[in-house]
Amino acid sequence: MRESVLVSGSAGVGRRVHCQCVAARPSREEKLERPVARHEQPPSPEHDAPEPVAPQGPARIVGRLSRLPTFQALHYREFRLLWLGQFGVAMGMWMDQVARGWLMYQLTDSALQLGLVRVIQAVPFLLLSPLAGAFADRYDRKAQLIIAQSIDAVLYGLVAVLVLTGRIEPWHLYATALGTASLQVFQQPARQALVYEAVDRRHLTNAIGLDSMVFNVSRTTGPAVAGILITLFDPGGSYIAQAVLYVLATIWTIQLRPSVRSGATAAGKDGSHLSVVRGTIEGWQYILHHETVRVAILVAMVAALLAMPFSTLLPVFARDILGAGATGQGLLLTGMGIGALVSAVLIASIGDRLPRGTLMFGAAFIYGMALTAFAASGSFALSIALMVVAGLGNVGCHALVRTVVQSYAPSEMQGRMMAMFQQNQVVLTVGSLIAGALASVVGAPWTVGVMGSICAVAAVAIFLAVPHARRIR
Repeated sequence: MRESVLVSGSAGVGRRVHCQCVAARPSREEKLERPVARHEQPPSPEHDAPEPVAPQGPARIVGRLSRLPTFQALHYREFRLLWLGQFGVAMGMWMDQVARGWLMYQLTDSALQLGLVRVIQAVPFLLLSPLAGAFADRYDRKAQLIIAQSIDAVLYGLVAVLVLTGRIEPWHLYATALGTASLQVFQQPARQALVYEAVDRRHLTNAIGLDSMVFNVSRTTGPAVAGILITLFDPGGSYIAQAVLYVLATIWTIQLRPSVRSGATAAGKDGSHLSVVRGTIEGWQYILHHETVRVAILVAMVAALLAMPFSTLLPVFARDILGAGATGQGLLLTGMGIGALVSAVLIASIGDRLPRGTLMFGAAFIYGMALTAFAASGSFALSIALMVVAGLGNVGCHALVRTVVQSYAPSEMQGRMMAMFQQNQVVLTVGSLIAGALASVVGAPWTVGVMGSICAVAAVAIFLAVPHARRIR
């Protein structure tokens, strides 16, 4: 069979050569277990990643970063726009965590209502995530992002107006919290599936590392920016900034080219409710029958249930155990943020050269052991160092699981797989409830120590019990 092969030259310009080759038919097992390569898809614009394009306009500064090996995925124009949009959305989301909590406490002076806001924000992830994945695989992903981000901008702008006019009430915060959380459920699967389509597969790990990097930078800077704006202009100032960030994210999303796969398939254009439900069921069936994806999702859920909930008890450690107060809690979170950022940079830089399956389990093990040591630490300096290690393990596990899932899942399943992946937020909520209940009985150190140890042991047990896990690349 005569095929055309694209060979890239030193100047970055591709030349096409022809060769005689015989295509071997892969076995069913090979089709299921190996990563989905772009060249295995039909050669249509729906499946081929766009060629790198020189940056134009506002993306020019970001484009300069692509000259560095760590930022090579930024060569792709579509990914640059998605990356900028991710920064705007993540900043707005983390700013909202501070502004909404501050405003609710200011209005009610009730710690209970602070917790209720968080519970309300978790409900859409529990109920809507599977449907959101089916929507991302059946309908236009770009349109979903534009609609969701635009409504988010309106909701944040509405809260800003209510605050600035003195008409804000607690029920406004509950209603908009439910609305923004529901929109976020539909945004993330669509955005992450677009990342898969925007870059060549050999740059997918780099792209996911960069996504994680900008998310963690936002997690560190967003609350600080919100705090400054609240101090200077009250919460209304923060909400104005959040609305502007979402408007910018929407503008960048609009600039995405139609060549990035829409997500709609001929079979799904009828848009029937039955089709969406059937697509959701197909997503669960795919996970159950695909060992690599199933194992990766399991690792993410173990970490979400046993390790990530420790953050709900961090104020107890900062104030009562380490005697560091609110400032100390901030430093502990900063230490974890530094570790997370370092982990994201390492994954973006060398993640493709290493066995991702082994690293995925290793990161979960390190995360659990770091928390076990943190629970036993009485030194503030040592605790900060352990938070750096915990941050390394947390993001290492999270980003590598996502990379494995997206590498092995076919294009038409990307939205549903990312929706299943984001359900770790529901598992995290359950884990937080368990951690709070245990801490009230045996104390925070024992709770974090036991849960961290179980996480580490579970990671090792799964790795040893499932031989296939050691072969995941």
